[in-house]
Amino acid sequence: MLTIGPYDIETPVILAPMAGVTDRPFRRLCLRLGAGMVVSEMVTCDTRLWKTRKTRLRLVHDGEAEPRSVQIAGGDPEMMAEAARQNEAMGAQIIDINMGCPAKKVCSKAAGSALLKDEALVRAILECVTASVSIPVTLKIRTGWAPEHRNGVTIARIAEDCGIQALAVHGRTRSCMYRGEAEYDTIAEICEAISIPVIANGDITSAEKARSVLDHTGAQAVMVGRAAQGRPWIFREIDHFLKQGTHLPAPKLEDIRDILLDHLAQLYEFYGELPGVRIARKHVGWYLQANDCGQSFRSVFNRLECSAAQCDGIREHFERLINGEEIAA
Repeated sequence: MLTIGPYDIETPVILAPMAGVTDRPFRRLCLRLGAGMVVSEMVTCDTRLWKTRKTRLRLVHDGEAEPRSVQIAGGDPEMMAEAARQNEAMGAQIIDINMGCPAKKVCSKAAGSALLKDEALVRAILECVTASVSIPVTLKIRTGWAPEHRNGVTIARIAEDCGIQALAVHGRTRSCMYRGEAEYDTIAEICEAISIPVIANGDITSAEKARSVLDHTGAQAVMVGRAAQGRPWIFREIDHFLKQGTHLPAPKLEDIRDILLDHLAQLYEFYGELPGVRIARKHVGWYLQANDCGQSFRSVFNRLECSAAQCDGIREHFERLINGEEIAA
């Protein structure tokens, strides 16, 4: 069991925060399909930018399952502390600090994984944020900023010393971006070095991989990111395998269709008709690609311009697949 402050998370499979992906509809879907906890999309610590529609939607937590974890990003200790305070006031129950994002637009602002180069600034940010709120604070990092500069153990010790209550570690450095394979030896070293819970992240793409990474690292949980895009049921597959040692049967085409239609309905409700239709296109692309459900249909779907047409298109496409009228690949 993973424990973060007063919260016991019985399912040790966590949805990673992903900008542009882990919005409220996707978080709700992943929780329904077995995730033990979900984390919001990254929110800038610059509260002056919170007036944009995109950021306002990221700050909506009404009706969400507990614990509500909100990720913030930035490089100024006082601004990070203020962002944490305001998110707590708006209903966040856990504050997660982003020091793991390798994206250029984040790192160029001395945020995300760029912070790993400045251990003194890491300490200052963590001290300010943990002192500013009464709720648990967690941290997400990479193993270092380059393969020859893996300082993840040092950062982990700083985090524990500053009162961070759980640490998620992606098994790549900042310079690796998402290239190559994740390495887990550094995560194992971190687990040995600190006593707070560690969540292993990076290339968790199957139930067997989750079991292997947990055994290798000694982490308390795994965090799934890109592998959940188009396969949100991966959480229940991993949880079942960890607990029972057996595999759940793969979802049928009818199941995938129903999950996808439910996901689309939530997108339309949350964003509104036109933005929902636009955002639905990337999710449908992931479903089609991840499940061999007919990539040729993607170009057809992307030309549909209203929610009703999108839903009708999905129903008709899956009906053809189910009846064997269309090749799935």
